[in-house]
Amino acid sequence: MFENLTTRLDDIFTRLRSRGRLSEKQIDEVLREIRLALLEADVSLKVVKAFVTDVRERAAGAEIHKSLTPAQQVIKIVHAALIDVLGKEAARLEPVDRPPRVILIAGLQGSGKTTAAAKLARFLKGEGRKPLLAACDLRRPAAIRQLELLGQQAGVEVLSDHEASDAPGLAARALEHARAEGFTDLLVDTSGRMHVDRELMSELTQVARAVSPAETLLTCDAMTGQDAVNVAEAFIESVDVTGIVLTKLDGDARGGAALSMTYVTERPIKFASVGEKLADLEPFYPDRMASRILGMGDMLTLIEKAEEAFDESEAKAMEEKLRRAEFTFEDFLSQLQALKKMGPLSSVIGMLPGAGKLPIGDNQIDETMPKVEAIIYSMTRRERNDPSVLNGSRRKRIAAGSGVSIQDVNRVVKQFDQVRKLVKQMSSGKGMKGPGGMKLPPGLGL
Repeated sequence: MFENLTTRLDDIFTRLRSRGRLSEKQIDEVLREIRLALLEADVSLKVVKAFVTDVRERAAGAEIHKSLTPAQQVIKIVHAALIDVLGKEAARLEPVDRPPRVILIAGLQGSGKTTAAAKLARFLKGEGRKPLLAACDLRRPAAIRQLELLGQQAGVEVLSDHEASDAPGLAARALEHARAEGFTDLLVDTSGRMHVDRELMSELTQVARAVSPAETLLTCDAMTGQDAVNVAEAFIESVDVTGIVLTKLDGDARGGAALSMTYVTERPIKFASVGEKLADLEPFYPDRMASRILGMGDMLTLIEKAEEAFDESEAKAMEEKLRRAEFTFEDFLSQLQALKKMGPLSSVIGMLPGAGKLPIGDNQIDETMPKVEAIIYSMTRRERNDPSVLNGSRRKRIAAGSGVSIQDVNRVVKQFDQVRKLVKQMSSGKGMKGPGGMKLPPGLGL
C-alpha cells in the first residue's frame, strides 16, 4: 500500500539528507514537492492545503533552517502532521452497558461490505466475544449465501432467511435472537447499491431504527481514491455513520482515500482490510500508518501478527534448533506457512523499516510462495532433512515433480542456504530485535 507515495517522499527526504542547514527557500521547495506527491496520490486538495500549511507552521516553530539535522527535523514534522490527518489516535468500537452491541455495516456494492462484516465478526471472536451475523442484504440473494459461507469459515453463527423481504423486520428478529442467546455483538449486513440513492438510504434508516445501533460502520473501497470520500459524505448526510472500514488497502491504492477520509468526513477510520483472508482485518492506528507511509515500517503490528501466527511451543522448539544451528527444509516450510498466516507476505515485508527500498514487486513474494512450497513438497523426506544430497539428478526430478525449471529449484536451494547461514548467526538463541530492543518471536527471524 502507498508504494508510490512512499517512494516519492523517500526521494525527497534522501535529497534533503545530503544538504546542510536549510534556508527558508529550500524549505519552501521541499513543501512544494510534498504537495505534488500528495496530489499524485489522489489526496483531496482541501487536505493537501491543510497538510502543507500545518507542516509549514510546525517547521517555522522548530526553526529547521538553524538545525544541524534538517532532514530528521522535517521527517519528524511530516510524520506528526500525517498522524493528525489520519485521525491522531486509534478509534475503538463504542462499548455498551447491556449486550448485545449492535453494529450496522453499510456501503455500496463492490466495496467489500459483506466480507468486512464477516472479518469484523472473526476479529471480535478472537477477542473472546460472541458475535452474531445478520444477513439483511435482501436485495442481493448471493449476499445472503456469501455471508453464510463466510460465517461458517469464521466459526460465527449467521441468522438468515432466504424468503424474507423485510430487512428492518429481519434485523429486529436478529436482535431478539441475540438477546435471548447471550450474544455480545450483533453485526447487521445491510443492502448495498451500485450508487447512493434515496431508496438505499430509506431502507438503511429503517433498519437503524429497528435495532438502534451503537455503531454504524461504512465500508469504503480504498482503490476508488477521492471517490470513496464522496461516497462517505453522501452516507453521512442520511445516516449517523460513526466510523469507516477502509477495504482493499492491499490493492493498488495510491493513498488518497486513507489520507483524506478522516479529515474531510470528520469520522475516524476504525478498521482497515489488508488482504482477502478473513484474518486480514486490522484496527487502524494513525501513528503506525504514518510510519508505513514514510517507509519507517510498523514493527508493533508486525510483532502482534507474529505472536498470533506462531505457536509458542513450536517457537520454543525452533529456538532449540537455532541454538544447535540445525535447520532443514522441513523447518523452512513450517516457517513459511506460519508467515502466511500473518497475511499477504508483501504486506508483512512492508512493515519492516526500509522495506520500500527492497527490489521486490508489489505481489512478487506472494506469487513466488506457491512455487517454493511445490518445490519443497516434491522433495523426499531425506532430501528435506539433508539438503547436502541434492545433486543434479535429484534437482531435475524435483523440478519435474513441481512443474518448475531446474533454475527455479537451484534458486530456492540457494535461498535456503542463505537462510541457514542467517540461522547460524542467530544460534545464540537471542533472536532478532526490533526498535528499542523489542524481541521478536523466533519465527520472525526469517
